[in-house]
Amino acid sequence: MSDVTTDRVSVLAPKPRVLALANQKGGVGKTTTAINLGTALAAIGEKVLIVDLDPQGNASTGLGIDQKDRTVSTYDIMTGDAKLADAIRPTAVPRLSVSPSTLDLLGLELEIANDRDRAHRLRKAIASLHVAQTLAGEDPFTYILVDCPPSLNLLTINAMAASDAVVVPLQCEFFALEGLSQLLKTVEQVRQSLNPGLSIHGIVLTMFDSRNNLCTQVVDDVRAFMGTKVYDTVIPRNVRVSEAPSYGKPVLLYDLKSTGAQAYLKLASEVIQRERALLAA
Repeated sequence: MSDVTTDRVSVLAPKPRVLALANQKGGVGKTTTAINLGTALAAIGEKVLIVDLDPQGNASTGLGIDQKDRTVSTYDIMTGDAKLADAIRPTAVPRLSVSPSTLDLLGLELEIANDRDRAHRLRKAIASLHVAQTLAGEDPFTYILVDCPPSLNLLTINAMAASDAVVVPLQCEFFALEGLSQLLKTVEQVRQSLNPGLSIHGIVLTMFDSRNNLCTQVVDDVRAFMGTKVYDTVIPRNVRVSEAPSYGKPVLLYDLKSTGAQAYLKLASEVIQRERALLAA
Protein backbone atom coordinates (compact mmCIF):
# COMPACT_ATOMS: atom_id res chain seq x y z
CA MET A 1 0.00 0.00 0.00
CA SER A 2 1.37 3.43 -0.95
CA ASP A 3 2.07 6.19 1.56
CA VAL A 4 -0.54 8.33 -0.21
CA THR A 5 -3.23 5.70 0.34
CA THR A 6 -2.21 5.25 3.97
CA ASP A 7 -2.34 9.02 4.55
CA ARG A 8 -5.77 9.21 2.92
CA VAL A 9 -7.08 6.45 5.17
CA SER A 10 -5.72 8.08 8.34
CA VAL A 11 -7.34 11.39 7.40
CA LEU A 12 -10.74 10.00 6.45
CA ALA A 13 -11.32 7.49 9.22
CA PRO A 14 -10.09 7.48 12.82
CA LYS A 15 -8.77 4.07 13.81
CA PRO A 16 -10.93 1.96 16.11
CA ARG A 17 -10.06 1.77 19.76
CA VAL A 18 -8.93 -1.79 20.42
CA LEU A 19 -9.44 -3.19 23.93
CA ALA A 20 -8.27 -6.64 25.02
CA LEU A 21 -10.28 -8.33 27.75
CA ALA A 22 -7.74 -10.45 29.56
CA ASN A 23 -7.27 -12.45 32.73
CA GLN A 24 -5.41 -15.75 32.89
CA LYS A 25 -7.84 -16.97 35.55
CA GLY A 26 -10.95 -18.66 34.23
CA GLY A 27 -14.46 -18.03 35.50
CA VAL A 28 -13.98 -14.33 36.24
CA GLY A 29 -16.62 -13.04 33.84
CA LYS A 30 -14.24 -12.16 31.02
CA THR A 31 -16.36 -13.41 28.13
CA THR A 32 -19.56 -12.20 29.78
CA THR A 33 -18.00 -8.76 30.05
CA ALA A 34 -16.85 -8.83 26.41
CA ILE A 35 -20.35 -9.70 25.19
CA ASN A 36 -22.24 -7.28 27.37
CA LEU A 37 -19.79 -4.38 27.25
CA GLY A 38 -19.82 -4.70 23.46
CA THR A 39 -23.61 -4.75 23.42
CA ALA A 40 -23.81 -1.73 25.74
CA LEU A 41 -21.34 0.24 23.63
CA ALA A 42 -23.39 -0.56 20.52
CA ALA A 43 -26.57 0.47 22.35
CA ILE A 44 -25.16 3.95 22.98
CA GLY A 45 -24.19 4.42 19.34
CA GLU A 46 -20.76 2.87 18.82
CA LYS A 47 -20.02 0.42 16.00
CA VAL A 48 -18.45 -2.57 17.72
CA LEU A 49 -16.64 -5.74 16.68
CA ILE A 50 -15.93 -8.53 19.14
CA VAL A 51 -12.98 -10.69 18.09
CA ASP A 52 -13.33 -14.09 19.76
CA LEU A 53 -9.78 -15.30 20.36
CA ASP A 54 -10.71 -17.98 22.88
CA PRO A 55 -10.74 -21.54 21.45
CA GLN A 56 -13.78 -22.30 23.61
CA GLY A 57 -15.76 -19.86 21.48
CA ASN A 58 -18.08 -18.82 24.30
CA ALA A 59 -18.37 -15.23 23.08
CA SER A 60 -19.47 -16.51 19.68
CA THR A 61 -22.04 -18.87 21.22
CA GLY A 62 -23.25 -16.17 23.63
CA LEU A 63 -23.97 -13.92 20.65
CA GLY A 64 -25.99 -16.60 18.86
CA ILE A 65 -23.42 -17.71 16.26
CA ASP A 66 -23.99 -21.40 15.49
CA GLN A 67 -21.03 -23.71 14.91
CA LYS A 68 -22.10 -24.30 11.29
CA ASP A 69 -21.87 -20.56 10.63
CA ARG A 70 -18.20 -20.42 11.63
CA THR A 71 -16.82 -21.52 8.26
CA VAL A 72 -14.32 -18.67 8.48
CA SER A 73 -13.05 -18.03 12.00
CA THR A 74 -10.33 -16.22 13.90
CA TYR A 75 -8.17 -19.30 13.36
CA ASP A 76 -8.17 -18.58 9.62
CA ILE A 77 -7.31 -14.95 10.34
CA MET A 78 -4.39 -15.86 12.57
CA THR A 79 -2.96 -18.39 10.10
CA GLY A 80 -3.25 -15.83 7.29
CA ASP A 81 -5.67 -17.97 5.28
CA ALA A 82 -8.42 -15.33 5.35
CA LYS A 83 -8.97 -11.65 5.99
CA LEU A 84 -10.70 -10.43 9.13
CA ALA A 85 -13.53 -9.01 7.03
CA ASP A 86 -14.32 -12.53 5.80
CA ALA A 87 -14.90 -13.81 9.34
CA ILE A 88 -17.19 -11.04 10.57
CA ARG A 89 -20.76 -12.07 11.35
CA PRO A 90 -23.65 -9.76 12.32
CA THR A 91 -25.46 -10.36 15.59
CA ALA A 92 -29.00 -9.70 16.80
CA VAL A 93 -27.68 -6.44 18.27
CA PRO A 94 -27.63 -3.49 15.84
CA ARG A 95 -24.08 -2.16 15.28
CA LEU A 96 -22.51 -5.20 16.97
CA SER A 97 -20.62 -7.86 14.99
CA VAL A 98 -18.43 -10.78 15.98
CA SER A 99 -15.53 -12.66 14.46
CA PRO A 100 -16.16 -16.17 15.82
CA SER A 101 -13.63 -18.72 16.98
CA THR A 102 -13.34 -22.49 16.75
CA LEU A 103 -11.38 -25.18 18.58
CA ASP A 104 -8.79 -25.02 15.77
CA LEU A 105 -7.22 -22.13 17.70
CA LEU A 106 -5.91 -24.68 20.20
CA GLY A 107 -3.19 -25.72 17.76
CA LEU A 108 -2.31 -22.26 16.48
CA GLU A 109 0.65 -21.64 18.75
CA LEU A 110 2.52 -24.67 17.43
CA GLU A 111 1.69 -23.75 13.84
CA ILE A 112 3.08 -20.21 13.93
CA ALA A 113 5.65 -20.53 16.74
CA ASN A 114 8.60 -20.13 14.38
CA ASP A 115 7.16 -17.24 12.34
CA ARG A 116 8.76 -13.84 12.86
CA ASP A 117 5.44 -12.01 12.87
CA ARG A 118 3.72 -14.48 15.20
CA ALA A 119 2.92 -11.82 17.81
CA HIS A 120 1.57 -9.31 15.29
CA ARG A 121 -0.93 -11.40 13.32
CA LEU A 122 -4.00 -9.82 14.89
CA ARG A 123 -2.63 -6.28 14.70
CA LYS A 124 -2.01 -6.66 10.97
CA ALA A 125 -5.47 -8.13 10.43
CA ILE A 126 -7.16 -5.24 12.25
CA ALA A 127 -5.12 -2.65 10.35
CA SER A 128 -6.04 -4.26 7.01
CA LEU A 129 -9.73 -4.34 7.97
CA HIS A 130 -9.69 -0.64 8.84
CA VAL A 131 -8.08 0.28 5.53
CA ALA A 132 -10.50 -1.92 3.55
CA GLN A 133 -13.57 -0.48 5.28
CA THR A 134 -12.43 3.08 4.74
CA LEU A 135 -11.54 2.64 1.08
CA ALA A 136 -14.87 0.88 0.50
CA GLY A 137 -16.73 3.85 1.96
CA GLU A 138 -18.04 1.85 4.93
CA ASP A 139 -18.37 3.22 8.43
CA PRO A 140 -15.42 1.64 10.24
CA PHE A 141 -15.71 0.06 13.66
CA THR A 142 -15.19 2.52 16.48
CA TYR A 143 -14.43 -0.18 19.07
CA ILE A 144 -12.91 -3.64 18.74
CA LEU A 145 -13.05 -5.85 21.83
CA VAL A 146 -10.79 -8.91 21.86
CA ASP A 147 -11.94 -11.75 24.09
CA CYS A 148 -8.76 -13.54 25.19
CA PRO A 149 -8.37 -17.13 26.39
CA PRO A 150 -7.89 -17.73 30.14
CA SER A 151 -4.10 -17.99 29.84
CA LEU A 152 -1.12 -15.80 29.00
CA ASN A 153 -0.28 -17.59 25.75
CA LEU A 154 0.50 -16.43 22.20
CA LEU A 155 -3.17 -15.64 21.54
CA THR A 156 -3.27 -13.25 24.50
CA ILE A 157 0.06 -11.75 23.46
CA ASN A 158 -1.38 -11.13 19.98
CA ALA A 159 -4.39 -9.42 21.54
CA MET A 160 -2.22 -7.17 23.69
CA ALA A 161 0.12 -6.37 20.81
CA ALA A 162 -2.91 -5.27 18.75
CA SER A 163 -4.65 -3.30 21.48
CA ASP A 164 -4.61 0.24 22.79
CA ALA A 165 -5.44 -0.92 26.30
CA VAL A 166 -6.40 -3.91 28.44
CA VAL A 167 -9.65 -4.31 30.38
CA VAL A 168 -9.23 -6.75 33.27
CA PRO A 169 -12.34 -8.47 34.65
CA LEU A 170 -11.72 -9.50 38.27
CA GLN A 171 -14.10 -11.66 40.27
CA CYS A 172 -15.00 -10.52 43.78
CA GLU A 173 -13.59 -13.57 45.53
CA PHE A 174 -10.85 -14.42 48.00
CA PHE A 175 -8.17 -15.10 45.36
CA ALA A 176 -9.03 -12.05 43.24
CA LEU A 177 -5.61 -10.45 43.51
CA GLU A 178 -3.79 -13.74 42.97
CA GLY A 179 -2.39 -13.70 39.47
CA LEU A 180 -3.13 -10.01 38.89
CA SER A 181 0.54 -9.15 39.41
CA GLN A 182 1.52 -11.68 36.73
CA LEU A 183 -0.99 -10.19 34.30
CA LEU A 184 0.33 -6.70 34.99
CA LYS A 185 3.86 -7.98 34.46
CA THR A 186 2.84 -9.46 31.09
CA VAL A 187 1.25 -6.16 30.06
CA GLU A 188 4.51 -4.39 30.95
CA GLN A 189 6.56 -6.91 28.96
CA VAL A 190 4.33 -6.46 25.91
CA ARG A 191 4.59 -2.68 26.29
CA GLN A 192 8.39 -2.84 26.35
CA SER A 193 8.87 -5.31 23.52
CA LEU A 194 5.84 -5.22 21.18
CA ASN A 195 3.45 -2.34 21.84
CA PRO A 196 4.78 0.81 23.57
CA GLY A 197 1.32 2.40 23.64
CA LEU A 198 -0.36 -0.39 25.62
CA SER A 199 -1.96 0.55 28.95
CA ILE A 200 -4.38 -0.78 31.52
CA HIS A 201 -7.72 0.79 30.63
CA GLY A 202 -9.34 -0.41 33.82
CA ILE A 203 -10.20 -3.25 36.14
CA VAL A 204 -13.86 -4.24 36.31
CA LEU A 205 -15.00 -6.04 39.44
CA THR A 206 -17.49 -8.80 38.61
CA MET A 207 -19.87 -11.16 40.40
CA PHE A 208 -20.30 -8.84 43.36
CA ASP A 209 -22.70 -10.02 46.07
CA SER A 210 -23.63 -7.22 48.47
CA ARG A 211 -24.78 -9.80 51.07
CA ASN A 212 -21.27 -11.23 51.27
CA ASN A 213 -18.87 -9.34 53.51
CA LEU A 214 -15.92 -10.96 51.75
CA CYS A 215 -16.98 -9.42 48.42
CA THR A 216 -16.99 -5.97 49.99
CA GLN A 217 -13.54 -6.61 51.47
CA VAL A 218 -12.23 -7.71 48.07
CA VAL A 219 -13.56 -4.53 46.45
CA ASP A 220 -11.81 -2.44 49.11
CA ASP A 221 -8.55 -4.38 48.71
CA VAL A 222 -8.50 -4.10 44.93
CA ARG A 223 -9.26 -0.37 45.04
CA ALA A 224 -6.50 0.12 47.61
CA PHE A 225 -4.05 -1.83 45.43
CA MET A 226 -4.97 -0.44 41.99
CA GLY A 227 -6.49 2.96 42.84
CA THR A 228 -8.17 4.82 39.98
CA LYS A 229 -7.47 1.95 37.56
CA VAL A 230 -10.55 0.24 39.04
CA TYR A 231 -13.81 1.26 37.38
CA ASP A 232 -16.45 2.80 39.64
CA THR A 233 -19.02 0.42 38.16
CA VAL A 234 -19.20 -2.99 39.84
CA ILE A 235 -20.98 -5.86 38.07
CA PRO A 236 -23.33 -7.69 40.48
CA ARG A 237 -23.84 -11.42 40.65
CA ASN A 238 -27.11 -11.71 38.74
CA VAL A 239 -28.99 -14.80 37.59
CA ARG A 240 -30.18 -13.07 34.40
CA VAL A 241 -26.56 -12.47 33.36
CA SER A 242 -25.86 -16.18 33.87
CA GLU A 243 -28.95 -17.31 31.97
CA ALA A 244 -28.56 -15.07 28.90
CA PRO A 245 -25.73 -16.99 27.11
CA SER A 246 -27.78 -20.19 27.02
CA TYR A 247 -30.27 -18.29 24.85
CA GLY A 248 -27.52 -16.91 22.62
CA LYS A 249 -28.22 -13.39 23.80
CA PRO A 250 -26.44 -10.63 25.72
CA VAL A 251 -28.20 -9.80 28.98
CA LEU A 252 -29.25 -6.42 27.54
CA LEU A 253 -31.43 -8.29 25.03
CA TYR A 254 -32.45 -11.01 27.45
CA ASP A 255 -33.55 -8.73 30.29
CA LEU A 256 -32.74 -5.04 29.89
CA LYS A 257 -34.21 -4.12 33.27
CA SER A 258 -32.08 -6.57 35.24
CA THR A 259 -29.40 -5.23 37.56
CA GLY A 260 -26.73 -6.92 35.46
CA ALA A 261 -27.85 -5.26 32.23
CA GLN A 262 -28.01 -1.86 33.87
CA ALA A 263 -24.53 -2.33 35.33
CA TYR A 264 -23.04 -3.05 31.90
CA LEU A 265 -24.70 0.07 30.49
CA LYS A 266 -23.05 2.07 33.28
CA LEU A 267 -19.73 0.39 32.55
CA ALA A 268 -19.97 1.31 28.86
CA SER A 269 -20.62 4.93 29.80
CA GLU A 270 -17.62 4.87 32.10
CA VAL A 271 -15.42 3.39 29.35
CA ILE A 272 -16.49 6.20 27.01
CA GLN A 273 -15.80 8.79 29.71
CA ARG A 274 -12.27 7.45 30.19
CA GLU A 275 -11.75 7.50 26.42
CA ARG A 276 -12.80 11.14 26.27
CA ALA A 277 -10.48 11.98 29.15
CA LEU A 278 -7.59 10.34 27.26
CA LEU A 279 -8.34 12.38 24.15
CA ALA A 280 -8.53 15.58 26.17
CA ALA A 281 -5.25 14.90 27.97
